Amino acid sequence: MSGLLAGKNLVITGASRGIGLEMVRAAHREGARIVAHAGRSAHTAALLAGEFDGRFTALAADLSQRPARAQFFAAAAAALGQVDVLVNNAGAWLDSPVDDPQAWAEGWAKNLELNLQAPADLCREAIEHFREHGGGAIINVTSRSAHRGDDAEHLAYGAAKGGLQSLTKGIARGYAKEGILAYAISPGWVATELSSHLAADDPSIMALPMGEMTPASDVAELAVFLASGRSRHLTGATVDITGADYVR
Repeated sequence: MSGLLAGKNLVITGASRGIGLEMVRAAHREGARIVAHAGRSAHTAALLAGEFDGRFTALAADLSQRPARAQFFAAAAAALGQVDVLVNNAGAWLDSPVDDPQAWAEGWAKNLELNLQAPADLCREAIEHFREHGGGAIINVTSRSAHRGDDAEHLAYGAAKGGLQSLTKGIARGYAKEGILAYAISPGWVATELSSHLAADDPSIMALPMGEMTPASDVAELAVFLASGRSRHLTGATVDITGADYVR
């Protein structure tokens, strides 16, 4: 099998829809062997498996539960034999309203657990695995919120994504000499199921510099390039993909 990722083994979380599913499609097209995380549903995992050939395994796991993270990574490594690239894409835009003390506390707890601690735990599993196999790469999907903060209802989300971005930089700096690379992808407004209710001529869409949301496939192509290892010295970098909606 030829392609940019031929011979590489990828683990992609949050792969049942949106950006994650497009990442699986792009990586599969480029020859990778893939373990795709399909959330909590074994049924969803089975549906995913039906789209791809023998270079694909779907595993269901509830990554909001701490024990499930190590179990998922171990199962993924067993399925692939060796993991070369971990893509932490799973996450959720969860609110944390200031005017409701209980919702505020719950919002912070859920955001930090799912959007920071879960990918951090998977990063740890990957680092330990990579150290035994001569290196590897981690790609963490953050958000423009990691740079600019999020809106008033999603302060915890922005803080969690900022933490994930900082973690990525620390991994890159701390483990480069062991052949472990780390990159962050920072999307803006992406066209997924979450935004499918908006018409193309919605004022909020038309106000974007390109007059459209970023296609999920654009984010996927960036992930494929980073996973390829063709620009190893990009390690530690955050690559924004917002259609110029947010420019640093």
